[in-house]
Amino acid sequence: MGFANNYAFLMVGRFVAGVGVGYALMIAPVYTAEVSPASIRGFLTSFPEVFINGGSLLGYVSNYAFSKLPDHLGWRFMLGIGTIPSFFMTLGVLAMPESPRWLVMQGRLGDAKQVLDKTSDTSEEAQLRLMDIKEAAGIPEGCNDDIVKVQKKSHGEGVWRELFLHPTPTVRHILICGVGIHFFQQASGIDAVALYSPRIFEKAGITSSNDKLLATIAVGSVKTIFILVATFLLDKVGRRPLLLSSVGGMILSLLALGMGLSVIDHSTKKLNWAVGLSITSVMAYVATFSIGMGPITWVYSSEIFPLRLRAQGTSAGVAVNRVVSGVITTTFLSLYKAISIGGAFFLFAAIATVAWLFFFTCYPETG
Repeated sequence: MGFANNYAFLMVGRFVAGVGVGYALMIAPVYTAEVSPASIRGFLTSFPEVFINGGSLLGYVSNYAFSKLPDHLGWRFMLGIGTIPSFFMTLGVLAMPESPRWLVMQGRLGDAKQVLDKTSDTSEEAQLRLMDIKEAAGIPEGCNDDIVKVQKKSHGEGVWRELFLHPTPTVRHILICGVGIHFFQQASGIDAVALYSPRIFEKAGITSSNDKLLATIAVGSVKTIFILVATFLLDKVGRRPLLLSSVGGMILSLLALGMGLSVIDHSTKKLNWAVGLSITSVMAYVATFSIGMGPITWVYSSEIFPLRLRAQGTSAGVAVNRVVSGVITTTFLSLYKAISIGGAFFLFAAIATVAWLFFFTCYPETG
């Protein structure tokens, strides 16, 4: 993309990058949940969200630095610099072990046992995890050969049917929870706040391009710091309490942001208290989102599905997540022109309220 010489070239690069991001978003939480020992699964499964936001923060900082370059070079460096972390990620992936679940599905029990021995707290835990995976793959409990022949049905056939066409009441509840949390994560407006924060700050009275970029860096910093805090609280506090308190904070922040921006919209003079309220509300929103709703979405959806349904169930949730994100991102400007920018955030507050009620009534704590 950095070397693009026309719009079509740029879009092809963006499409390829989008495919890679989509793969990573689906694979990372499932892989982490399948490799991690139970004692730190929540901590590790939240890491993709930590590094996504860490990368976004680095993007904001580099964009600020590259904005000083001439226009014909700045955007090329903004896009091309992503090659460096991608290169190191490629080297890292080469050193990663294969998922023990996938190895068992291929009949490679010996290799799966070696991975589980390295990634479990005790040998007893490794044996229990192997037994669970073998049961999900339809391999008899007493089979201890290093290589076994696996029945075709254990390669994933029938899982989509079990999830969507003929689910049991329990599987239906799990599917609703797994997909619902991804839907509400995006429908509550995080991408509108994160991606359009320069426009929000402009509405609040910050007109300098330099100041808007600095304010965006501040948003990214708050988001990253609070996600790091969440990683240490997930296994101590639990998913459900953290999720409910996070969404409650998001509702209050969105209401305050909607009120502040509405007052600014209808005022003929600058009101410092409304400007301060709007900026503080943006920071409070990303903080409360990041301490619960952000990381827990990925942790919860990867933990709630039984092992045999985990990959397909999580991928369905991620697909909904990306579709809703795309809808919010592409319609936000039209939405706030139609109902005002304050009204848009009141709408997100209403959606977040529905989300809180949904989580409160439907979501159990995971094991």
